[in-house]
This record gives sequence, structure tokens and C-alpha cells, in this order.
Amino acid sequence: MKKYELTTETMDCLGVQLHRIRALVDIGDDVRAGDLGGWVQSQDNLSQDGKCWVYDNARVYDKARVCGNARVCGTAQVYGDAWVYGTAQVYGDAQVYGDAWVYGDAWVYGTAQVYGDAWVYGTAQVYG
Repeated sequence: MKKYELTTETMDCLGVQLHRIRALVDIGDDVRAGDLGGWVQSQDNLSQDGKCWVYDNARVYDKARVCGNARVCGTAQVYGDAWVYGTAQVYGDAQVYGDAWVYGDAWVYGTAQVYGDAWVYGTAQVYG
């Protein structure tokens, strides 16, 4: 059973077409069926399993993946081959890209940038 769909609302992000998402079912405690979420390039970017969600005007694209119970919020961006999973959170104006992984209970927020082959995990917090 799908938990979200891509809407017909699109935007251009550096030459990549992104689609706004819409919840088809309640997800966790704060997303209700019908709520609009953030932006993804394709359904490959956000898992249909778990409570993971892309909120607000956050963007996930290229081969990046959000899964588990992870959250990407605000105007954060996750792209390249980056992964955000577990109960990790990326929010504010933060960027996670390249081959970076953010997982466990880690938070990346503010104007922080995590990139390259970096791993942020456990209860680590990276902010700027």
C-alpha cells in the first residue's frame, strides 16, 4: 500500500524537475492523509515504508534516498547519492549530498553541510 503520491505540482531545481508529494494515509503523529509534503524527483527518493517524510519545502533528488522513520524538513536538501535513514532528521537550510549518510538518531540542521563520504550517526548533531 502506497503512503504517498507525486502530485502534478512541479518545480525546477537546478535543471531537475521535482514533484510535490501528498500523503495517501496518516503517517506518524503529524502527517494526515491529504497533507502536502516537500519535493522529490521520483518515488525512488522517498521510501513508501516506515514513517519517513519530506516536509515543507525540503527537496530530495538525484539518487538520494530517505527511508525508515527519517525526516527532511524546512528548506533542507538531500541529493547526490546521499542517504538519510533511521530516525535521523535534516532540517533548516541544511544540505546532505555526495555519498554522505545521516542515520540513527543524528540531526543535521541550520546551515550545516554534510557531504563527500561523511557519516553522521548515533546521537550526533551537526549544525551551522
